[in-house]
Amino acid sequence: MSKVSPDSSRITDALRDRLSALGLDLEAVELTPAGKRRVLRVAVDKDGGVTLDDIADATRAVSGVLDDSDLMGEAAYTLEVTSRGTDRPLTEPRHWRRNRDRLVKVTLQDDTQLTGRVTDSDDAGVTLDVDGTPRHLAYDAVAKALVQIEFNRKRTEEA
Repeated sequence: MSKVSPDSSRITDALRDRLSALGLDLEAVELTPAGKRRVLRVAVDKDGGVTLDDIADATRAVSGVLDDSDLMGEAAYTLEVTSRGTDRPLTEPRHWRRNRDRLVKVTLQDDTQLTGRVTDSDDAGVTLDVDGTPRHLAYDAVAKALVQIEFNRKRTEEA
């Protein structure tokens, strides 16, 4: 009997459509060893953020796909389904859109760093408010971008 070696790209391909049918974007698939077991972490997201019900639905869907396939082989594994989280880099236009009004730290391709608030984004780039000045960046100029956690941010009232 041949063993199928787990491959995160195969797992990603198998899960993407099933999660999309639930209105979720598949953001990451990570397979890591954990002693004699492995841990499969699947991160999902959607506009407006994911709820606990979304995570439960996604867990059932992922588990069903894995149970009906040989993607994980015969070795034991632990499945963790989670939201995207703020520690993951912004790499897709949807990530910028979903983080409108959030503070981000950006490293540009030339190693310049800046921190600003996302004010607008589209399929080509993002506009940040950097110390009160709008700064438009094309996505291909961005090497890395991370949402900054803000404690005690005072929000201005919307008109």
